[in-house]
Amino acid sequence: MLHTLYLVGVSAFAASGVLAAHRARMDPFGGLVLAFVASISGGTLRDLILDRHPLYWTHDWVLLTVVGCTGVATMLYLRHRELPQRTLMVVDAVGLSVVTVMGAKAAIDAHVTPLAVLILAVLTGVTGEVARDVLCGQFPPLLLREEVYATAALAGALCYLGLHHAGASPTATTVTSAGLVLALRLAAITKSLHLPPLPHR
Repeated sequence: MLHTLYLVGVSAFAASGVLAAHRARMDPFGGLVLAFVASISGGTLRDLILDRHPLYWTHDWVLLTVVGCTGVATMLYLRHRELPQRTLMVVDAVGLSVVTVMGAKAAIDAHVTPLAVLILAVLTGVTGEVARDVLCGQFPPLLLREEVYATAALAGALCYLGLHHAGASPTATTVTSAGLVLALRLAAITKSLHLPPLPHR
């Protein structure tokens, strides 16, 4: 079940990569590049920090196939229909929610400190988005704007860590934590919630 959920998360990030490429008027190759960058960057950074080899996606042909097929399917869809303005953010929210909690799980399995679990979970969740936005020429990336983004990932990571130490089942821990991240992001999107900017003189 966890692997299936992870495939849902990377698929959402793959679609968000293609949507970002579409808005940036990239060609199909650029769309595929962003699909893979958005999908695997976070997990790659996490595995490198944890010194896990080989990298998780290098021996998971199912994951790579799902990312590639999602990217192609999204491009084909965009040839016939234009998606609403907020679609990219909503799809990205799904990816963020799933990938963040998978990052927390991997960090806990690696027996790192609780603070490291939180850091690795957030990095796993947000790295793909940062790489995607940078390649699209969006500055600052969504993470650094006045958005409830990394804070939503942090809340989900805290929830996952707390439920894990409380002895909750892996399924309940994963679903609850991912649901929290998704709810916070969707609330931020629909209600225009954002963190206050840094004060200026």
